[in-house]
Amino acid sequence: MDTSTFSALNTLWVLITAVLVFFMQTGFALVETGFTRTKNTTNILFKNLMDFSIGSVVFWIIGYGLMYGGGNGFIGEIEWFSKIDHGASVGLPNMAFFFFQLVFAATAATIVSGAMAERTKFKAYLIFSLVISAVIYPISGHWVWGGGWLSTMETPFHDFAGSTVVHSVGGWIALIGAAFLGPRRGKYKNGKAMAIPGHSLTLAALGVFILWVGWFGFNPGSTLGLSNPSLVASIFVTTNGAAAAGGIATLATTWIRYGKPTFSMTLNGVLAGLVAITAGCDVVTPGGAIIIGFMAGVLVVFSVEFFDKIVKIDDPVGAISVHGVCGAFGTLMVGIFSNNPDLLGILYGGNAQVLISQLIGVATVGGWAILCATILFFLLKHTVGIRVTAKEEEIGLDFFEHGEKAYN
Repeated sequence: MDTSTFSALNTLWVLITAVLVFFMQTGFALVETGFTRTKNTTNILFKNLMDFSIGSVVFWIIGYGLMYGGGNGFIGEIEWFSKIDHGASVGLPNMAFFFFQLVFAATAATIVSGAMAERTKFKAYLIFSLVISAVIYPISGHWVWGGGWLSTMETPFHDFAGSTVVHSVGGWIALIGAAFLGPRRGKYKNGKAMAIPGHSLTLAALGVFILWVGWFGFNPGSTLGLSNPSLVASIFVTTNGAAAAGGIATLATTWIRYGKPTFSMTLNGVLAGLVAITAGCDVVTPGGAIIIGFMAGVLVVFSVEFFDKIVKIDDPVGAISVHGVCGAFGTLMVGIFSNNPDLLGILYGGNAQVLISQLIGVATVGGWAILCATILFFLLKHTVGIRVTAKEEEIGLDFFEHGEKAYN
């Protein structure tokens, strides 16, 4: 096969997988909608629509350059309108590489929506979604994928497709946002957490299936080409195995803990497995992926309980646990389960340095997201405000924020 044909195939592969990742926006929208109440459905769908719309423009204007521009170890360069070619370094047309990175940026922003659902001002949401895609995500992404300091350590930090770069960043921002917002009305009575059931497990389940499919673009697509078909196929298998194991583990955990298997939590177990495997999907065996997914499926149950009942942070969809906690967990597991000769985990005879590098990456990227989110939400809270009034929350955001209901 000549070089031009192979380049065209790689470009087609990256663009098709990018479309799969874009389709994950549908999955996130349906999961969030299903896990919340009918009176806020239009608001939730609208937020997910605008995540990608705003993210597309601001990442093109400035985010891409901040992430992949030369700059220094901390930040790229301000390269207006994505004109400088960063695709050539990976053998792709610049706009193909840009579009693939764009859909990842939009994913980080949309994760925040779920944890802050049902009580956030729409205009505040638009502002912080813009800041995430334009500044917060690109800068920490530069550290790992843009040639920044985490990628140039003696033992480089490894996050193949974004357990930390994408998911934990979104999860930790969601944690701070939900903490600033406070819980929904009626969530806590006399200090006890009360269940606020969502209106459609059918929509939530459809959303999870769509996300599962989309992850076959998220992880295998991060190879950025088909030069190593064995690796691409292996990533399909590790991604799927972790998802399946996560669902099984959560089913078993909830059955033992609550006396009945909980479907809504098991849906999050699948997502927990997917998030956890994303960092190491290219360097672990299928068996290692199943173990990582299984542990994430157990972890997500206890993490949701911890934030809900002990910390008392109201997260309607479990985004903090699924993306923040399980993203960090999966990234650390690279240091244990990697069987790549250049990145051997402890289980395969490697020393602790890989795990230490993973810990440094998780801590610093997480710290960056938390610091930025704290400043951002503090400023928003004391300027435009971030929470709707009690009356607006009680009657529903669809009516007060948008004047149109999803169900008539």
